[in-house]
Amino acid sequence: MLTLLSTALSFLMGGLPKILDFFQDKSDKAHELELAKMQTERELQMLERGYAAQAKVEEIRSDQIAMQSYTQQMTAIYDHDKSLNEGTSQWVKNLRASVRPVVTYVFVGLLVIVDVASIIWAWQTAVPFMDAIGMIFDEQEMNILASIIAFWFGTQAFAKK
Repeated sequence: MLTLLSTALSFLMGGLPKILDFFQDKSDKAHELELAKMQTERELQMLERGYAAQAKVEEIRSDQIAMQSYTQQMTAIYDHDKSLNEGTSQWVKNLRASVRPVVTYVFVGLLVIVDVASIIWAWQTAVPFMDAIGMIFDEQEMNILASIIAFWFGTQAFAKK
């Protein structure tokens, strides 16, 4: 039960930015829906007057404006990320980028070392295999490992569209 709760919590923490983006996206879509309604009303008025070609031009122009807005937003996000590294050495940039992966590697490496040492101990003391596995790979270890996997792979699932 604790493994399930820990996995779910890690998965959600990894996806917290995407959850917040969901609410932002919801308000953006409401705004876009209002704009689409106004645009549809304008297109209907233009069609009534026989301006079908003008309606197509307006549609293309609207798409271009939307694309420019998206591009500007992404550029601002990337510029902000770059500004965080301004005035720092390459060493600091690399260190900042490697903190979470290095901590993960160290923990998983330590986990493997402890498990291998425990298996060797169990083998030398003639502990039955099923008892040894229960002692070596216990529920707490499963919780921690599940949290790590849910964080790294859960974040990747949220990042994909």
